[in-house]
Amino acid sequence: MSKKLVIVESPAKSKTIAQYLGGDYTVESSVGHIRDLAIVGMGGLGVDVENDFKPTYEVLPEKKKVIHQLNKSLKDADELYLATDPDREGEAISWHLSETLNIKNQKVYRVIFNEITREAILESFEHPGQINRDLVNSQETRRILDRIIGFKLSKLLQSKIKSKSAGRVQSAALKIIVDREDEISAFQVEEYYEIYASIEEMDAKLVKFKGENPQISSQKKAEELIESLSEQFNVGSITTKPYTTNPKPAFITSTLQQLASSKYGFNPTRTMKIAQSLYEGIDIGNETVGLITYMRTDSTRMSTTFISQAEQYIKEEYGAEYYGNFRKTKKQDNVQDAHEAIRPTSIHRTPKAMKQYLNPAEYKLYQLIFARAVASLMKPKKTEVTSMILSNNEADFRISSTKLVFDGFLRLYNQFESDEDEATLDLSKFHENDKFKANDVVFKQFFTTPPARYSESTLIKKMEDLGIGRPSTYAQTIQTIKNRKYVELKERKFNPTEQGILTIRKLDKYFHEFISPTYSNQMESMLDSIADGQEERTKNLNEFYQYFMPLVTNAERNMSKVKPKETGETCPKCGSPMVHKHGKYGEFEACSNFPKCKYIKPTENTQKSEAFDTKVPCPDCEGATLVVRTAKKGKNKGKKFLAASTFPKCKYISPLKVLEEFCPKCNNILVENDKNEVFCIDPECGYQR
Repeated sequence: MSKKLVIVESPAKSKTIAQYLGGDYTVESSVGHIRDLAIVGMGGLGVDVENDFKPTYEVLPEKKKVIHQLNKSLKDADELYLATDPDREGEAISWHLSETLNIKNQKVYRVIFNEITREAILESFEHPGQINRDLVNSQETRRILDRIIGFKLSKLLQSKIKSKSAGRVQSAALKIIVDREDEISAFQVEEYYEIYASIEEMDAKLVKFKGENPQISSQKKAEELIESLSEQFNVGSITTKPYTTNPKPAFITSTLQQLASSKYGFNPTRTMKIAQSLYEGIDIGNETVGLITYMRTDSTRMSTTFISQAEQYIKEEYGAEYYGNFRKTKKQDNVQDAHEAIRPTSIHRTPKAMKQYLNPAEYKLYQLIFARAVASLMKPKKTEVTSMILSNNEADFRISSTKLVFDGFLRLYNQFESDEDEATLDLSKFHENDKFKANDVVFKQFFTTPPARYSESTLIKKMEDLGIGRPSTYAQTIQTIKNRKYVELKERKFNPTEQGILTIRKLDKYFHEFISPTYSNQMESMLDSIADGQEERTKNLNEFYQYFMPLVTNAERNMSKVKPKETGETCPKCGSPMVHKHGKYGEFEACSNFPKCKYIKPTENTQKSEAFDTKVPCPDCEGATLVVRTAKKGKNKGKKFLAASTFPKCKYISPLKVLEEFCPKCNNILVENDKNEVFCIDPECGYQR
């Protein structure tokens, strides 16, 4: 029997898949991306612009051990199966693996599955395919665009206004937040009044006056209108209309993030992390199984197999009258190309049955996904709304009552649906032409309110509506603008910082079209066309570059440079004014004569060297960061070194020498390598001397 090597992206997924395949298969993980664009060539782009944007790739330093292990396993294999995620990113990772590994005579296959269950895995391995170069080209185009934009704009903004980065998607998202803040600042509060008549202990609201919608802007006008009314109210009409509310479709990435945020307060990053664990596999007794389908999707389609399971479940649990099959779609012939909505992998793994295997957050999200998918196949909710109009001189008042006729999908989904229906009132005692006297007629004062700031949920909804980015990028985009200190979350609402506002002001002036939702939408459509094989990437990259670079050149020439604010003190080393600077870890004070003078005023961080946290991830273990420690014994006693924050669990020690200086750019630790090169420990900072 031939030996077969399977490569997936995550260790958790490899563990789950290994149990489904026979002993001839070895399942290993690439742990995500294995290589990226190199920082070489013109502007360090890693892209040869003049040679059809030919990219140069290099293996990520932290993945060299992974590649070594994969090559070692590949030597004993006759067949290689690339089983990365079923999207462009996953296709690109498979291609990078095929280009990087020492493949000789091995046959190479691409396998795709939408869920990690025994049936889906075995089915995908029975029908392996090849790497889709169109998808790879689309992802490569996106990466090249991101590199050009990121390097050019980040360098520009860092030198001019000390902002850390900009990008097509992140800047468009930030602009939405800043534009909303401008609307709030410009908003003029206006006073208005509503009038209510109390009839038979029911409140009737004034809806028409002299045949028009009432516009009552002052208490005086409200009082005058009430004075114009007679004592008698006449029932003019009573009408009843049926209403049907259809269930919402099963979740896609964006709608899951939105509801998890509004319902449970999960931020998008947390939601995707929980969903990832549900997708990759949960230990259920003696088996590890994926509970949900792939969670990065913009399709609401569900397989006919699941629909059939759900039909039986709905009929058994709630009755045949509740099954509606409202979202039924046809199954595609190519099962590996069947992108689906986020749904349970089995209708039989109910939230109640799975609760004992899940932590509280996993259970909440799984319950939400299960209910939404099943409810989407149930009958609509049916209601009747009865409206009664009461006339008084030239004024019309209305009382409305809503009656639930059939709960439909709400039988299952009620706890997740915000019910805004009006209370059910008994209007049966009223008849047309009846006459009543009001117990009281009153006015209520209100004030207009400015538009609300965006929450994480409403920002995702807005980005989706405008076509900015893709569902898989929303969480990362939001995290980026938070990490860059462009926004702050206050009471779960986005407030732009001064730096965020300044960044958008400059970008809006010099790159207005570039950061607009329209441009971002057009770019996404272009990437989709490349993925579909309808457009060629070089032509589109050329068009982008010819448009973008003149804007950069113009901004470099004309964008004014923001000077740091002086502290009022002078540098003790050279006598120059001290200024405020902002680094990744907060504010600090430094000499304005940098780089000639590198003095930094000591702070709590600079004075405390023991266990100073650099916030830089440990290369050997997940979740740890590198911290500065001081050797307490041996020949290096008293010397500082970098080690994992999780010591002794992780015993990683960096070979870099820790200096007694701090980075003048971000106030982090300066280190020196064996080539006597001095640089900031934080690769995002990029400072080097």
